Amino acid sequence: MTIKRASLPPLLEAASLPPLSQGFGALLRRDLLLASRQRSDLIYPVFFFFMVVSLFPLGIGPDGKLLAKTAPGILWIAALLSTLLATDSLFRQDYDDGTLEILLSSPQSSFVFVTAKVLAHWLVASLPLLLFAPLIAVMLHLDGRGIGILLASLALGTPILSLISAIGASLTVGLRRGSMLVALIALPLYVPVLIFAVGAVETATLGGSVAGHIGYLAAMLVLAVTLAPFAIAAGLAISVKA
Repeated sequence: MTIKRASLPPLLEAASLPPLSQGFGALLRRDLLLASRQRSDLIYPVFFFFMVVSLFPLGIGPDGKLLAKTAPGILWIAALLSTLLATDSLFRQDYDDGTLEILLSSPQSSFVFVTAKVLAHWLVASLPLLLFAPLIAVMLHLDGRGIGILLASLALGTPILSLISAIGASLTVGLRRGSMLVALIALPLYVPVLIFAVGAVETATLGGSVAGHIGYLAAMLVLAVTLAPFAIAAGLAISVKA
């Protein structure tokens, strides 16, 4: 495996910072800077989200009541697929240039490195969707309460999707065509998030209480943030040694 010399100094500098907060911040800024230089990483998820959502009304018709009824599922499926679209490149560049091996062997905890990578992925791939979701929801005739619960479900659910996707990406980063395997690994694990998130929005539009749905999403987020980084770090270690 070859290592580009240009990438070594900032990485070694980030890895040698004693405080975890400084190392986390350095790695997060690095990934966001790299994403800003690759405009496609910023544009493709949002463009794909708009494209998927715009196709559904063409297929099911212009009926406002029908669109409002199907809007939660449409928006969440589009968000799910957009997150999955940006997953394959999560660790790919770092693996190809040798950065991943350096970070895994650095004094910093793998938990810090993995969390910074996943947070950068969420900020690039999912945060823009939260910003544009209200506009799309209005186009699909979703009411005000439904839009509020939709944003809450996206804020809680999309980080879970990013963490689950990162697990699949960590196990397939060494494969040339790992994107299909990532989908096979991640999609079954997406199902509980999809069920509770869509259920929360549908219940809100019917005037019911969504505390149970939001509570389950929050519990899954806490569980994912606690356990997923260790699974991701273990998967990366296996992929690097393979």
